[in-house]
Amino acid sequence: MAERGLSRRRFLGATAALGAVTFFSMTPVSRSIAAALSPTASSLLGFKAVPASTADTVVVPEGYQVERLISWGDPLFTDVAEFSNQLHKNTAANQKRQFGDNNDGMSLFPVDEQTAILAVNNEYTNYELMFEHQGKNMTAADVGYAQAAHGVSVITLAKAKEGWRFDKNGRFNRRIDANTAMRISGPAQGHALLQTNADPKGEAALGTFNNCANGMTPWGTYLTCEENFNGYFGSDAQVDMSPEFSRYGIAAEDAGYSWYKFDSRFDLAKEPNEPNRFGWVVEIDPHNPNSTPVKRTALGRFKHENAELVIAEDGRVVVYLGDDERGEHIYRFVSRNKYNPVDQAANRDLLDDGELFVAKFNEDGSGEWLSLTHGQNGLTAENGFASQADILIHARLAATQVGATTMDRPEWVAVHPHEPMVFCTLTNNKNRGLKDNQPVGGPNPRAENHYGQIVRWVPTAGQHTAKDFQWDLFLMAGNPDIHGGTPYAGSSNITTDNMFNSPDGIGFDQAGRLWIQSDGNYSNQGDFAGQGNNQMLCADPKTGEVRRFLTGPVACEITGLAFTPDQKTLFVGVQHPGEKLVASQFPFGGNSVPRSSVMVITREDGGVIGS
Repeated sequence: MAERGLSRRRFLGATAALGAVTFFSMTPVSRSIAAALSPTASSLLGFKAVPASTADTVVVPEGYQVERLISWGDPLFTDVAEFSNQLHKNTAANQKRQFGDNNDGMSLFPVDEQTAILAVNNEYTNYELMFEHQGKNMTAADVGYAQAAHGVSVITLAKAKEGWRFDKNGRFNRRIDANTAMRISGPAQGHALLQTNADPKGEAALGTFNNCANGMTPWGTYLTCEENFNGYFGSDAQVDMSPEFSRYGIAAEDAGYSWYKFDSRFDLAKEPNEPNRFGWVVEIDPHNPNSTPVKRTALGRFKHENAELVIAEDGRVVVYLGDDERGEHIYRFVSRNKYNPVDQAANRDLLDDGELFVAKFNEDGSGEWLSLTHGQNGLTAENGFASQADILIHARLAATQVGATTMDRPEWVAVHPHEPMVFCTLTNNKNRGLKDNQPVGGPNPRAENHYGQIVRWVPTAGQHTAKDFQWDLFLMAGNPDIHGGTPYAGSSNITTDNMFNSPDGIGFDQAGRLWIQSDGNYSNQGDFAGQGNNQMLCADPKTGEVRRFLTGPVACEITGLAFTPDQKTLFVGVQHPGEKLVASQFPFGGNSVPRSSVMVITREDGGVIGS
């Protein structure tokens, strides 16, 4: 099988001015990408790498310090009770005004030199940690508590002498949960498939949940992305499961949340359209605690990971989107209208009108964006798409219709801050090579892929609105100690000292360092021996060097990152420490309940993170 690599010489010579045609002018090579990268020492990476760890703590490099900012259950207001280790004492009423559970993606919004806003996703709940009965004897009150722990937490940060701290009296503090009133906008607004008994017009939804990763806009709003929404719906009655339901993983048996047993809008027999109101990107104004969040249907409905937004040279807004499931796709939205840097209020509806595309990766290293527009590429009434709204509501089916490439679980997408270069983590895919629609090849070069890789691409002529692009693999995770000499060892920039599995969260700092977070197998055994707990690494996109920057506590995922404008403070999320009852007492120790938390990382000398 031919695999595509990017030579270091060509990479170092590439700039935005050269454009993609010059940037990627190679033909496929019949050697591993490991041989193509040839990483060298990086001037961007100025810290000493940390070793793999199985300790129940967060480890950072020498010269750095890490502190806890906020944890699940911490009050966001002065009149709210503290989280109790006696789990039966925690209530929905309190949780609605406390920091949510399982924090994930986050964005920082500076207000002034002393104040900032941190918007943080709260993806889901771990019933084994939330309830003394571990979810085995759910009640209506328990479901209300769980629903209140989902969504988004918006918190005010104040800069003190000792650094950035959460301000319990902050004017921006807010909780958004599974029952918060929201507006549906864009082409699918009012469609029959979005109409319910409570909302016969299909214009007003309740809540957001399973909020995975995120994005932010230059007009000061937060984008939160609904991912595995399907697991909250179910029914004890006989329900006809359509192909559309099946493609989105919706079934009579839920994922164990039991919401449908106590809240009728999650019962498929009673509200069959309710699932269609989830799986969207939701736009939130973090500066106004009284604002109504908006579900932007023009960006398509699927299991969104994050929403990476960039302003193209012609002024239009481009949003890159991953659909996190094995065999799904990478999308791109291009706005019809242009961003107005002078009048930010004029940008508020830019995400309602534009064109959605899905990616096709060719074996020769070329790629193209296929339009998901009604009447094009077979997206017609004869093929089940009566309107543009039908395409957006069932974006996955539309992507299959036009021939998009099935990917190894597209996770976060990140755009380089100085060059027209885009990266996407493909975290793993146990089905690769075992299903007819998921063949081995192209950007998915390994069968039964349990390590993952990172694909990158450059649009033609460096224009994010271009129809075509050129791609390669920046990194293939693996274990060279166990699989030396095989594709499962990973690319050549993966060594004994930095190996990991399942790249998930990624993001750039202002200098162009690529930060990589993992959500993988932390057993430290078998194929994953020596990799330890999940971690955060830092890479130089030009040299290919990768260094481990941080390791997390037991059984956690490292996810979510945000920098202060001066790049001297880094916020990082620790999600689900102690999941599945693996022994952890992070972050408080003793006999405390393990709690997802946001951590603050600084250098002891006050310098720039990573340098």
